[in-house]
Amino acid sequence: MGAQSHVHVSFDSPEYTADVNGLGTLRILEAIRNLDLTHKTRFYQASTSELYGKIQSPQQSESTPFYPRSPYAVAKLFAYWTVINYREAYGLYGCNGILFNHESAMRGTSFVTRKITYTLSRIAYGLIDKLYLGNMNALRDWGHARDYVEMQWLMLQQEQPEDYVIASGERRSVREFVEVAAREIGFSIEWRGQGVDEVGLVSEVDPEKIGATFGKGRFKLKPGDEIVNIDPYYFRPTEVDVLWGDASKAREKLNWSPKTSFLELVSEMVAEDLEQARKQVVVNQYE
Repeated sequence: MGAQSHVHVSFDSPEYTADVNGLGTLRILEAIRNLDLTHKTRFYQASTSELYGKIQSPQQSESTPFYPRSPYAVAKLFAYWTVINYREAYGLYGCNGILFNHESAMRGTSFVTRKITYTLSRIAYGLIDKLYLGNMNALRDWGHARDYVEMQWLMLQQEQPEDYVIASGERRSVREFVEVAAREIGFSIEWRGQGVDEVGLVSEVDPEKIGATFGKGRFKLKPGDEIVNIDPYYFRPTEVDVLWGDASKAREKLNWSPKTSFLELVSEMVAEDLEQARKQVVVNQYE
């Protein structure tokens, strides 16, 4: 599971990313082989939907050709094929889990989903002014990390090692994620403009939800407030517009399916970040 796991960072640090994500996997596999642990070890490689990159089919499965579009994805592709090579050459129980985006309240705030829930929660409490994003039209297949970890475990319990796509089978845009997160907090978003000039404004607020969550005077937004801007910095040099997984093999062979819906995932993340923001407000009052 160890990796340089941020796609955007990989464009700034490609050599480091290749060393950790590509050669790091090779080093572990070589250690297993050199210590004669091949027949005692079950090895799971955290592969990624970023392998598909410039997609070759609308929905991606284990048989979809790869077309990586970042140093991160290229390094992960090296690791993917290295696992298969060691499996076939040395009889290692090694498998690749091709995970589509998996999120939770423990996700780092530099990743777009947690950045959205973290920042919007703090904007609502008046701790931050704006949320800055890149490609609002990017479509991703988002699921909950706990469901995907269950699938990882299941892969390692089988008699024969195989590679599996782990995905929810639903695709949503970054824009939709923002809208759902805002509604969970208690307000709606109206979009104006296009491209880098697009902005998100507070459209309406839900007094009942705001009152129950924030209490008197702590909700700092009103209709018309501009809270979302586009920053070209967050666009990738080579964009990946759509990632949409087909986990049919996992459902059929391992009887796996995700238990947490997209709406439940966002709600859980928002609830955690609202609580953290509330605590920060309390701390600030005593500083």
